Amino acid sequence: MIQVARTLGLGLILAGALSAAAAAQTVTVPARGQTAPVGTVADDAADDPAIWWNSRDPEKSLIVGTDKKAGLHVYRLSGESVHFTPAGRVNNVDLVDLGTQGVLVVASDRNDPAAARLKFYRLDTRKGALVPLGEASGGAGEAYGVCLAVLGRQIHAFSVLKDGGIVQVRLDRGRTKVSGTTVRNLRVPSQAEGCVVDNRTRTLYVGEERAGVWVFDARPDAPSAGRLAIRADGVQLVPDVEGLALAPEDQTGGWLVVSSQGDNAYALYRLPELAPAGRFRISGGELGSTEETDGIALALGRFGRTYPEGLFIAQDGDNAPAAQNFKLASWADILKAVRAGTP
Repeated sequence: MIQVARTLGLGLILAGALSAAAAAQTVTVPARGQTAPVGTVADDAADDPAIWWNSRDPEKSLIVGTDKKAGLHVYRLSGESVHFTPAGRVNNVDLVDLGTQGVLVVASDRNDPAAARLKFYRLDTRKGALVPLGEASGGAGEAYGVCLAVLGRQIHAFSVLKDGGIVQVRLDRGRTKVSGTTVRNLRVPSQAEGCVVDNRTRTLYVGEERAGVWVFDARPDAPSAGRLAIRADGVQLVPDVEGLALAPEDQTGGWLVVSSQGDNAYALYRLPELAPAGRFRISGGELGSTEETDGIALALGRFGRTYPEGLFIAQDGDNAPAAQNFKLASWADILKAVRAGTP
């Protein structure tokens, strides 16, 4: 019985190792498009994108991207920058389409490293321009990440600070101005940045750069404790852990995508259990590869023939000889490659 138990235990260990190896297999997909380089040349400047899907005319969808040394760009799917808003050191960006109430954009403002701010804008989807709507405190410390949550009738922003603090802010929206009220404080042990909220399950995911991905209950009256749900094991997920994005399916299913910056890849996890489900890199096309990716964004839906099932965008940290930019990939390409590469 002892020998059988030992054999079974060894079998389980080997099975787990094989499963990890399969999950860590990395496929490649080409970039199908790219944005114009950011205006800050020869510096680490492009950082984080957000996607607005035009459901009526998908090919007229828009991308908002940060030049974290200068401000915010609005790009067409062609990559052309059609609008730039000077804002200084804005790091991350997110948006939410509120239907008849418009498209709300928030950026994390780190102009004062001791006092994070949230800057709010309305995205004028006809002109492709950002209209300022005000600002709010994002907590004491240097602003890094930001993400939005739709919780019932309320919109909340999560301001992720460089030191691992996370400040939950309820947005107070008027017709021409948005302000905010801090409702809760969360924390991870060390430097953090990327975050995303699954509105279906009211779950907040936060990337701790050296450790992995934390999970919190996003509701303002929920306990503040979180758990480290995904560890940066150096195989499936290689530190630094950077941007996070979601591809929801049905009521709780879909994918969580995490920027595995340490090996220039992106790790996939199946929702809701967060099981490792493959990896991919953007490489092999005429537009080049992505390296040292900070922010990522993902939106499902048809974005025209090039992106028939959804659009994935990744910041490219090395776009030499030009300045940094954002690369666009087809979600259909990614899923096809991942499924073909998974034993």
